[in-house]
This record gives sequence, structure tokens and C-alpha cells, in this order.
Amino acid sequence: MDGSLTRTQTQTPQQRRSLAGACLAHFVHDGYTDQLYALLPVWQPEFGLSYAGLAIVRALYYGTMAGLQVPADKVSAKLSPRAALALATLIAAVGFMVMALPLGFPGLCAGLMIAGIGSSVQHPRASLLVTTTYGKAARGPLGVYNFSGDLGKAAFPALVALLVTMFAWRPVVGSMSLVGLAAAAALLFVIPRQAAAPAIEKDVDGEGSDGRGFALLWTIGACDTATRMGYLLFLPFMIHDKGGSQSTVGVALALLFAGGALGKACCGWLGQRLGVVWSVIATEVGTALLMAATLLTPLMPTMVILPLLGVVLNGTSSILYGTVPDLARKGGVGRAFALFYTGVIGAGGLAPIAYGAIADHTGRTIGVISAALTAAAIVPMVLALGPFLRTGVKGQG
Repeated sequence: MDGSLTRTQTQTPQQRRSLAGACLAHFVHDGYTDQLYALLPVWQPEFGLSYAGLAIVRALYYGTMAGLQVPADKVSAKLSPRAALALATLIAAVGFMVMALPLGFPGLCAGLMIAGIGSSVQHPRASLLVTTTYGKAARGPLGVYNFSGDLGKAAFPALVALLVTMFAWRPVVGSMSLVGLAAAAALLFVIPRQAAAPAIEKDVDGEGSDGRGFALLWTIGACDTATRMGYLLFLPFMIHDKGGSQSTVGVALALLFAGGALGKACCGWLGQRLGVVWSVIATEVGTALLMAATLLTPLMPTMVILPLLGVVLNGTSSILYGTVPDLARKGGVGRAFALFYTGVIGAGGLAPIAYGAIADHTGRTIGVISAALTAAAIVPMVLALGPFLRTGVKGQG
């Protein structure tokens, strides 16, 4: 992320405010998404859910968010980025408020779907806001934007895991909904009423305009997310089985996501030196090996491994997100982001159901190994992506 920081020093005030608003939205929505992992061990005994059942409940949020990426992008395109992101954050907060009400399992499911509706807007609109504001220089700011999401992933689950050891889960979720309400109000003040809009059509005319390169990138992103979400489904239960408490689960998630935030910076540096192809190969091979290592080690060594795993587990995504504008069709960056996020978020919702079903029938160890093998399967796909990357992107390896 060193290149990203260099660019931010020469930003105009309008650019800084647009990036800050996008980062705030990403921080809150990614925090909302991943705080669910800290709640899964609480929901499992309360509602009598299996691993697959937990994944299905979680998929109510992810599935709604993924399925509405393209429709939400079209609807929200009629609004300014400022209004779209503020409204989206408000709706997500309302969803968590509904979850906090004493409405039983139906209330939980309804709240998850409402929150998913709100979060469906954030990724495509915030990414497009950054891209249109910075034009050809958007790769660095997009890295900063993605880094902010990992900060939310580190902060929210750790806070929720700590609070549920002291309070019932419904008041905790209700308190987190207030964070979203405050963020929605803040976005109205942070994001400019009129965002800068360079000529994006000229900035992102790459060799992937025939669609094949983008389709391959889409598949790689979906598999990368499937790996990450599959592992996260099992991590809280792995920590419990190794003798950890609920607060230890929160620390484990925080370590993993803190490593993920560091991974954005490390993978940005790695991508500049190795290129997109070889940096993705390095992170995916590292992911598979470190995931397997956590299966074999006791609690304390596992806690040491988790930040390193987070670096490679989450770091790949910033490389992939930054490549979307280069492989989008001319003038179709917003739609490309919406389609890309549909794939990655959809995979994040559906893959844990598959991994959960595998674990229910063969054991959690096989479920984790299946996720690790998915990471390994990305290697041949990213090798095939190299020829589609335009000359200006270091992707040929």
C-alpha cells in the first residue's frame, strides 16, 4: 500500500472526502458482515443448528447481498454516491436492529435479509465512487478502500465476541446497529454532494474487453472468497475444541483479520514486484499450507499462525479488486464491479453451505481441507489469466 499512500498525499480535498466516505462505508459494512462469525457459536445451541444450518442462516445475509448487487447498482445509480451509501448504511443498521428484537428465529432471519439489502449497495457504489474520482490512478486508492474493510473485519468481530461474554447477544447486536445509524449520518457530511468524475471510459479500455479475461477474474475471485468464508465458518469451533473460550474466539478472529489488513499492504507491495499472477499464486499456496497447519497445531501455536494466515487469506482480494477496471468493458466499470461483487459475495454465501454439509457428513477437518484445496485450485486459473491482462498491468508474471 506504499504506492497508495504516496498518491493520497497529492489528493484534492474532494478526492480525500470521497475516499474517506467510501472507506467509512466499507469499514461498517464489512464489519457488519464478519461480526456474524462471532455470533455463530451463540446461535448454534440457541436455535439447534448444524454447520450447514449455520451456513444457511448466514447465507440469508450473504445471499441477499450477492443477489441484489446488479439490481441495487442500477437503482442506486439514480442517486448520488452520497445519498446511495448513506441510505444503504441506514438500511443495514435497521436490519441489525430487527435482529435485536425478541422475535425469535423468524426475526433473526428477517433482520439478516434486511441488512443484506442495505449492504448490497455498498461495494459497487463505493468502488465506483473511488474509481470515478481517481481515474487511472484508482488502483492505489482502491487498495486503501479495501484496507478499510479489513479494519472493520478486525474490529467488529472482536468487539462483539467480547460483549457477548458480558451481555446477551440481542442487546449487543442492537448496540452495533447504532454504529450503523451514526455512520449513515456521518456519510452525509463526509462525501461531497458532487463527486469528481474523470473520463472512465478512456481510463479502463483493456485487453479484457472481450469478456473472457473478466470472466476468469470473476471465477478466481469467487473461489478466493469461497476459501476464506469456508475457513471462517469453522474457525470459532476449532478454537473452542482446542480449549479456547468465547473471548478467545474474538481474539482469534481479530488476529486473523488484523493479518488480513496487513495483507492489503503486503500484497500491494508483492504485486508491484511479482505482478498479479505470481503474487496471487504465492498467496493462494500460502493460504492452503497455513490452513492445513492450523488443523495440526494446539491453541497457542494456532493463534500465532492466524495473523500470518490472515495476510495471505485476505490479501489476494485487493489484487483482484484492483484488476477489475483493467478487464472491464469500455464504459462499464460500474457494472463490472457489480458483477464481480455478485460473484464473490455469492460464493461467500453459498460455499460455506457446501463446506458445512461436507463437515456434517465427514467431519470438520475434511471441511477445512476442502477449503484449502479450493485455494490450491486457483493456481492454474490465475496462470491462464496472465495473457488477458493489459500491458500496463504487471500481470504477465
